[in-house]
Amino acid sequence: MRSPHLRRSGKPRAQRKRVGCVRRIFSLVQVLLLVFAIAVAYWQLEGYLRQPQAILVLGGATEREVYAAQFAQEHPELPIWISSGSNPEYTEWVFGEAGIDPVRLNLDFRAVDTVTNFTTLADEFKASEIKSIYLITSDYHMRRARIIGGIVFGSRGIHFRTVAVPSQQSPESVEKSIRDGARAVLWVFTGRTGSSLGRFFSQ
Repeated sequence: MRSPHLRRSGKPRAQRKRVGCVRRIFSLVQVLLLVFAIAVAYWQLEGYLRQPQAILVLGGATEREVYAAQFAQEHPELPIWISSGSNPEYTEWVFGEAGIDPVRLNLDFRAVDTVTNFTTLADEFKASEIKSIYLITSDYHMRRARIIGGIVFGSRGIHFRTVAVPSQQSPESVEKSIRDGARAVLWVFTGRTGSSLGRFFSQ
């Protein structure tokens, strides 16, 4: 039978082992986070070194198309995609007034929300070997667009530079960004966007 002294002296050793294990796990997590941060920084740097090959305008506000038409004048070599924007007649009129060749316009109406703005075009861009784009949306909408775009387009190796359209609106809630970020991750792994879930939480 062990003496009480031996039992007491064994307890601190077990605690030291647990503390040491926790410290090693914590150190490993720190290393992994550092590697992740470096990878993200490299990804962002690589994206900004790439010359954008197209312009993507997210639908939802007519001023985005007006702004994009002016922006397209400064980048005459780039094709333009508008995801679920205004009706075709209005969009074509706006770009026509800006002197934009209609051949450059690609109107896509498959998207039903911000997540599908990206998921409907990600594979099309990849198939067309478009690896970098200008992303145009309203300033209040940009945080959510960045998160979704980073996940969806990032999964297809597509970089983007953001171009914010000024507005008088307050930024969207963080909850919307988290919700749609989760939906974007769901799409990457399952091909489903969870659009019904998005509609449920927006009610």
